[in-house]
Amino acid sequence: MALLPALAPTLLAMAILLAVTTAVLWISHTPSFLAPASAILRGAAQLALISLVLGGIITDPLWVALALLVMFTVAAVTATRRLVWSWRHFAVVSATMAIGIMVTLAVVFGTGAIEFTPRYVLAVGGIVIGNCMTIAVLAGQRFSEAVRGEWDQVEAWLALGAMPRRATRTQARYSVHTALIPSTDQTKTTGLVTLPGAFVGAIFGGASPLEAGRFQVVVLASILAAGAITAVALIRTLSAVRVRPEVNR
Repeated sequence: MALLPALAPTLLAMAILLAVTTAVLWISHTPSFLAPASAILRGAAQLALISLVLGGIITDPLWVALALLVMFTVAAVTATRRLVWSWRHFAVVSATMAIGIMVTLAVVFGTGAIEFTPRYVLAVGGIVIGNCMTIAVLAGQRFSEAVRGEWDQVEAWLALGAMPRRATRTQARYSVHTALIPSTDQTKTTGLVTLPGAFVGAIFGGASPLEAGRFQVVVLASILAAGAITAVALIRTLSAVRVRPEVNR
């Protein structure tokens, strides 16, 4: 019960922000106007649960590995659903995300850039997994939209005898580029427009600004490397298109 008064300002702020978000979207007749509010409530509940769980497992390598596996599975399922759900697509998304994540983490911890401890593996791994999910969704959606919108060009290439990957080469390249724009812009404007969460969290955890900055730079580089590998591998796999992609509903 003593925790409730301490949480009162947080709950009040959340309630107001939820109301504002929902009202703005409802007034503008935006489809699924309740989706952001639902996402915030779900995220808050999940963070509350994970905060309680992590307090007991953050130093245990086995539990950290299990936590990362759960995060990865949820991320792969979420990304696949944003594309066109099928077990084949789930396998492709999972495999391409895994390649990007594993290569990146191997470099980060193998070089000693970040200490290889359960705490840091969980922190960096969680950040990279979440960003890979977003990049995979952006790349896959942009590719499907581009191929559908430019199907006449793709079909013309196929009619001329081109291999499917050749027929969609332009759409594939621009899809990867588009998917990396948010992460690239975030990296370019770090410290000027935004103070990233990892940087702020490291400072709040007692690290010096210089150490926090070093940690954040490694994290940002990891996000771009893992995202680039994931996007290229995913689109490379999906680009062998012979029929017009369906719209994901």
